[in-house]
Amino acid sequence: MTMVRESDSVQTDSALLSVRGLTVSYPSRAGRAEAARGVDLDIAAGEIVALVGESGSGKSSTAHAITGLLPPGGRVDAGRVTFGGRELTGLAERELRALRGAHIGLVPQDPAVSLNPVRRVGTQVAEVLRIHRLASRRDARERAVELLELVGLPEPRTQARRHPHELSGGMRQRVLIAIAMAAGPRLIVADEPTSALDVTVQQSILDHFQSLARDTGTAVLLVTHDLGVAADRADRIAVMADGRIVEQGPTAQVLTAPAAARTRRLLDAVPRWDVRPAPVSGSPAAAGVTPLLEVEHLTKDFPLPRSGAGPRTVRAVDDVALTLRRGETLALVGESGSGKTTTARLILRLLAPTAGRIRVDGDDVTEATGSRLRALRRRIQLIHQNPYASLDPRQDIADIVAEPLRAFRVGDSAARADRVRDLLDHVALPSDVGTRRPAELSGGQRQRVAIARALTLSPELVICDEPVSALDVAVQAQILDLLTTLQKETGVAYLFVSHDLAVVRRIAHRVAVLRSGRLVESGPTGDVFAAPSHPYTRALLDAVPGRARIA
Repeated sequence: MTMVRESDSVQTDSALLSVRGLTVSYPSRAGRAEAARGVDLDIAAGEIVALVGESGSGKSSTAHAITGLLPPGGRVDAGRVTFGGRELTGLAERELRALRGAHIGLVPQDPAVSLNPVRRVGTQVAEVLRIHRLASRRDARERAVELLELVGLPEPRTQARRHPHELSGGMRQRVLIAIAMAAGPRLIVADEPTSALDVTVQQSILDHFQSLARDTGTAVLLVTHDLGVAADRADRIAVMADGRIVEQGPTAQVLTAPAAARTRRLLDAVPRWDVRPAPVSGSPAAAGVTPLLEVEHLTKDFPLPRSGAGPRTVRAVDDVALTLRRGETLALVGESGSGKTTTARLILRLLAPTAGRIRVDGDDVTEATGSRLRALRRRIQLIHQNPYASLDPRQDIADIVAEPLRAFRVGDSAARADRVRDLLDHVALPSDVGTRRPAELSGGQRQRVAIARALTLSPELVICDEPVSALDVAVQAQILDLLTTLQKETGVAYLFVSHDLAVVRRIAHRVAVLRSGRLVESGPTGDVFAAPSHPYTRALLDAVPGRARIA
């Protein structure tokens, strides 16, 4: 039953955006599958409305239908979308293009596929101003640098000359936000705009959204799985489940007295900061035992784009030292661009360090090549941040999970099939999932497939690069429980790269804090979070969204 408090809704005649009876569907094997069903939603000028729900609830489909950017096969079957009194659902694509960017800004969810890989990011930001004839070529370039600085990119003039692959995931997300804000639109539709951002940058971006709403009357539709963000920033919250809005109302009312069972389920899954969690089970090995992983004086420099002046290189990792024992989880935390992912890639030997040593079980693998490097690949596996990009869309799930076994020639085809079935069962996926392809799975299911593939060769160390950042809180809780259970059963160690301190608090034995490539603080997670010694760590903790309102 839909539980919408009508008295809390913005009246249609005062709404900048009005959605009525919106129904969206996609082709499926059984015909058409509805992703959104009869959605009603209003947003007034200067208002921030958060659209929240679990993975597959229809949030993104609703946002894409509003902007006229449904993917191939998607269509609006019923309903209407009105913006500023103008009906959008029947507009031609040329008319929609004139609105998008200039009047309606979109922050898409996935920066890895939303930016042009062969164009510099500054050019892509400036392009919005040029297309809508809001600035000359020269002025657009300067304004692009200003926008990149506004969204928190360090050294924005340097970053403007770089290509998307030269930036971290969080930096790419900030570029998308700059593009959405470039023309000063009346409405910003932000689809998970901060899921890839650390808490301090997230705080800065959301501060700017609030300033836009307050000072210029810009309306914001904030599509998010992060209830902490919704709690801190939204004037109203609308909760989606199974394609419908099951509840909406003022933020405080929805959070403190939820009427719908699905809302209560989401709230129950949020990591709670008012309760100190029990120590993470599965104590690491004794201090006298050789660590599984030792990193000493690890340093990595990257070349910068050629220019007439300025530095030729940037130091991404600067003299980092870490240890990790069997059965232990060490979290690497810090802002976007702090060196977390680069450190992980160095340990995996996907990058060669500029200086420093890497030892695995006492064996120096810093310069390993050939068969030694191949053997290391078997002992250390990776769970990528983005299951959309890391799974081959042309393969079925059974082939994806079995690929490491084939690569290392482990077992015959029957033994591999048995191993795949066991792994899929181990990560709690349905028995028929092996015959499906990644596009047919939800985000949480794809991440479970990525975990199964990483465990195929029974590695001693798994590097988890933001493995739950794109997942809603309910699926996130399931994945974290799964990782903890697997660690208990197999003794695997995790290097857990994350910007989400609530997640780190729940899963990690120890935490190491990186800032600008340097290690500024480390220790047992409970001790560091309860009494941080470095001002930067305290700033990260203070910026965690929702701590005061979701307790």
